Amino acid sequence: MTGLLEDETVLVVGRGGGIARAIAFAARDAGARVIAAGRDRQALADAYAGEPDITTDTVDLTDEAAIAALGERLGTVDHVVSTASARARGRLAGLDRDAVRRSFDTKVIGPLMLAKHLGPRIGEGGSFTLFSGVAAAKIAVGTLAVAITNGAAEVLARSLALELAPIRVNAISPGVIDTGAWDALGEQGKADYFADIGARNPARRIGTADDIANAVLFAMTSTLLTGVTLHIDGGEPLT
Repeated sequence: MTGLLEDETVLVVGRGGGIARAIAFAARDAGARVIAAGRDRQALADAYAGEPDITTDTVDLTDEAAIAALGERLGTVDHVVSTASARARGRLAGLDRDAVRRSFDTKVIGPLMLAKHLGPRIGEGGSFTLFSGVAAAKIAVGTLAVAITNGAAEVLARSLALELAPIRVNAISPGVIDTGAWDALGEQGKADYFADIGARNPARRIGTADDIANAVLFAMTSTLLTGVTLHIDGGEPLT
């Protein structure tokens, strides 16, 4: 995919690992100059130390002033990708109000403010990509707050596709992806969970960070694609 983003600037908001890292490398390898931004600039600097064409910056998606300041520092940009999330898992009776607020603030209101302050700085032919998730398509007990957050993110993508036109806006909805997000299950617990999901999915495997990065690259470079959610989930909602 070398050259698809030649001489373009891509902002990737998120952590220094997992999906965000895969996107940063995929964009860089496609010819882009990448800015990786997140709350912990030092952690990002360490994660991308020595990597050519990837620089780091600071932004907190729960702070509009920080988002505006990032826009001032960047000037112009061609593509913006927001992978940040703050999950609020659990059944209704045990949901924590503050956790639900953080979930919306990070994955819905944060990208909305990114669009407000970065949208006018995105060049002609540019794009904005945000993240939903499979919980919005496959409703299950224990993921209520995650589902409604992801559903709101998908509506946001469609709304922004009109507001920011002709800048293209799309959402990516990953299924179960092999990243550090599942480490809390322990090695055996994670292996068992992945095996179960992989056995039941029509794709017969779980996803990788590169699967998602390739979808983001497609969203950034497919010039007739806007206002849609790309479901990269192995067909999990069908099971």
